[in-house]
Amino acid sequence: MAADGGSSSLQLPCVFSPKSRQFLALCAQDGRLRIWNTDSKTLHQEYVPSAHLSATCTCIAWGPCRTVKEGPQRKKRKSEAVQVEEKADLLAMGTAAGTVLIYSTAKGALHCTLDGAHSGGVNCVQWHPEESLLYSGSDDTNIVEWDLQTGKTRSKWKADRAAVTSLCVSPDGKLLLSAGHIIKMWDLDTKEVYRKFTGHSTAVTTLRFATTRPPDSNGLYFLSGAAHDRLLSVWQVREDGKDKNSVVSFTLTDEPQHIDLVTSNSKEEAVRLAVVCKDGQLHLFEHFLNGPCKKPLSPSCTVQMSDTKESPMPIPLLAAVLGADTRTVMLAYGSHLQPVMEKVEINTAERHVCLTRDVQTTLSLSMETTVSKVKTPIVNAKSKVLVPGLPGHQAPLKGTSQGSEKRKKDTDTKEMSIAERLGEIDLSTISEKGASKGTASLQTDNFAVLLVQGLESNDASILNKVFQTRKDMVIKKTVARLPLSAVLPLVEETKLWQKPLWVLSCCLLKCFYLQLIHLCIQQLPDLVTQLGVLYHVIESRVKMFHKLTKLHGKLYLLMTQVSANICKCPPRSLLFDV
Repeated sequence: MAADGGSSSLQLPCVFSPKSRQFLALCAQDGRLRIWNTDSKTLHQEYVPSAHLSATCTCIAWGPCRTVKEGPQRKKRKSEAVQVEEKADLLAMGTAAGTVLIYSTAKGALHCTLDGAHSGGVNCVQWHPEESLLYSGSDDTNIVEWDLQTGKTRSKWKADRAAVTSLCVSPDGKLLLSAGHIIKMWDLDTKEVYRKFTGHSTAVTTLRFATTRPPDSNGLYFLSGAAHDRLLSVWQVREDGKDKNSVVSFTLTDEPQHIDLVTSNSKEEAVRLAVVCKDGQLHLFEHFLNGPCKKPLSPSCTVQMSDTKESPMPIPLLAAVLGADTRTVMLAYGSHLQPVMEKVEINTAERHVCLTRDVQTTLSLSMETTVSKVKTPIVNAKSKVLVPGLPGHQAPLKGTSQGSEKRKKDTDTKEMSIAERLGEIDLSTISEKGASKGTASLQTDNFAVLLVQGLESNDASILNKVFQTRKDMVIKKTVARLPLSAVLPLVEETKLWQKPLWVLSCCLLKCFYLQLIHLCIQQLPDLVTQLGVLYHVIESRVKMFHKLTKLHGKLYLLMTQVSANICKCPPRSLLFDV
């Protein structure tokens, strides 16, 4: 499943290999491609793209199974020629830099790189079921048809006004579904629009054909899912062209993240559907597609997973595929870095099924060094070094000249310790517009850093140096740069140090936060009932704030007078002598 191209939160790609479901391909947060063996539950291969930090993988798709040669093999007899097994080999990865990487599991290395056609990030990739063709959709609103034999662009056309977020090729290889603002069905021979469908208000992240029937009849159906949408819509390609609205809807608990589908070949055969939502739940559907259905269909069975602790916590499901048996499902759950794969039998007669697993004991991962291959790219002298995090690889690092190195040596200063920073702070020599050219300029962020360090360590020397300044602008900027956790300790310290300007700035900041909370509660009336107690406490404290400050001043005057009178009293011994 493709990510939705930035329209919603980025989804990490996770796809089972076709037919035998022997492999599970995942791209985790570190940008590496990991291929797990579902039979041995071990890491089969790991591939590190050359720019995995800056050109993150956005979508992956397994190619059709084919016959591959993994090594020297003996010549087979004629009786064994029919028993040649086709295995999943090629894997297409779309990146945020606009390139498509083709990885071969048989070689354990990169097969080829498809680039130069997209100016934006690739959101979706789809293989042709019969020919050696690949289709990719991008943020640049274009669809590219790649010829994998030559590694070059075969065709390119503009698909929509918005980014292309999802693609799907029909089982017969004659039609292509694309989704931008609207869903379009293309004739792959002429590259012209065959039909248009509307109905999603957000970016479409999933397109799947549900039947294998030809489009010249009313039996061709496909489904679509969108970001932040809890419905899967089913569309019918009618012969008369009156197919603007969806005919069936499947209800979900969250937006779809991974979908596996068993297509229907006839009206007497039901469509089986397994949907893993973003909240980690699995929903199973079974429905006969024979026309419109008014009410949204609920799942026939919902599967959740939790651990075995006293207070159970949910275990998120990553992906699921349906088996040949209606009760068998292959599950992948846990973390993207170390997923757990398990084939389970689910009693679909129950509406809700909760599976409990001890992930720590189930997760027995052993890296097979004889089988696993970790491929790290070799960077030669002709390669360009790319800055991590920059989209599109548009900013290569430039070599510095000798002059820049000389200037860097002159201006380079080693990082000062706290004591050295305190030595540099001489408030009496700093002018309003900054320090002189010979001395290091005093910045308000230095004040904020030192002040936080002083508050955390309760160091009087640091606090004394910072509190010496009397400039209003420096004080305001320093207090504004403080984290929220340091505001209350600063108020207490400034009272002890008797610094009125610092106290005033802190009080103004506290009033700002209180007013901000007050406005948020006013804009969200539903929160008033839920946070009523907190709302009244804040309101009463704001009203009592000025009264408490006046009372604090009067108490301070009384205490100073009392202490002064005590000092004037004669010693106790003299009173007894008298």
